Order: sequence, then structure tokens, then C-alpha cells
Amino acid sequence: MSGHILIVEDDENIARMVEATLELGGYTSEVSADGSSALALIQQREYDLVLLDVMLPQLDGFDVLAEMTHRQRQIPVIFLTAVDEVSKKVRGLRMGAEDYIVKPFEAVELLARIDVVLRRTQRGAAGSVCFDGICVDIDAHQVLHNGQLVQLTPKEFDLLVFFIQNTDIALTRERLLSAVWGHHFLGETRTVDTHVQQLRKKLALAEALVTIPRLGYRLEGSG
Repeated sequence: MSGHILIVEDDENIARMVEATLELGGYTSEVSADGSSALALIQQREYDLVLLDVMLPQLDGFDVLAEMTHRQRQIPVIFLTAVDEVSKKVRGLRMGAEDYIVKPFEAVELLARIDVVLRRTQRGAAGSVCFDGICVDIDAHQVLHNGQLVQLTPKEFDLLVFFIQNTDIALTRERLLSAVWGHHFLGETRTVDTHVQQLRKKLALAEALVTIPRLGYRLEGSG
């Protein structure tokens, strides 16, 4: 996975650490130390992702995201913050952020979260995804299995798309809940199990959509 990422962080040491981490992960990056400068860069250049600190000089992270939305700059955002408060997390996610990571964090965690977001946003830009005889037209919201139209519920449809976009990747139930139902979902992980059973039944995925004991599921490609 590759991508060009804007790091918006006013702590120079943290910014350098993130920059070095991204380089190890194969990403290119730029750094901005305040909200106003970040907005100027976002207007002038193309980024695949913004790592956005909440507490910033001039404009805070929430203000930056709000202005990005106002200017219709649809770039995925992951918030970085030392403030581990549920209310702030919920606020950022409801504003449209893709994820939220609390400082201090491990490099591997940051790279893993970036990878998840970019897989979802970059592949999601495609109008269709396919897997072993299953073709999903995302724009038309239709699923064909060996040429035959299959009726799925909205959540079954979204879950199928996410599995196909993450083929051969182990996905926890919690991650599936977050990606398909949203961070605000208050239901149980059993919801995922029920929807997986329906996908297996409707699309003959009993062998390909495997259970990983005590973890979750993986859609296994034939290759």
C-alpha cells in the first residue's frame, strides 16, 4: 500500500517520529505544525490521508476537519490526540473522521490503522469489486453470483464489500462492526456472526469465508 500523507502535528518530536514511521511503511509525507497552514496545503496539494492532531495552534483539529468538509475536500482523516475522552472521539467520528488514535501509540499500530483506512477508501473508489464469481456493483447496489442477481440486506451488502476489499486479511468482529455498523454501534458482536451466516448461505461462501477461532473471519482467495 502506498500513499502521500499530510501530518498535522505541532509537537516536533512526535511529527518526526510519525514521519519516520511512515517512511518505513512505504509512504511519503509532509508535515504541518498548525491548522491554518494545514488547510492551505490541503487546498494546494493532493493527499491520500491526513493525520490530524486535535490540539493545534490557530485552528484545532475539529476546526480543520469542519473546514475541509465545507470546502468539499474529501480526504480521509485519522485524528491523533493525547486526550483519551469518549466525547471527543465521538465528536470527531461524527464529523466524518475515519479513525482515532490516542498518543502515545506504537508505530505498528499507526501503520495498521493507516493501512485499513487506505484499503477502504482507495479500493472503495472503484465502481465494482469481484470475488470468485461474485460481482458487486457498488454504485447500483447490486450483487451478481455467477450471473444471477442476489438480494442482500444493506448491511449484508456493506459487509460483503468490506470482505472483498480485504481478501485474505484476518478481520476481528470488532473491526467488522466498526467498519460496517460504525463506531457508535452499541450492539453485540453476535450481529456480525448472523450476517456472515447469511452471506455464506446466499453466496455459497461456506468454504471461502472461514471462521478464525476466538478472533473473527477471513475471506480466502482461491490464489
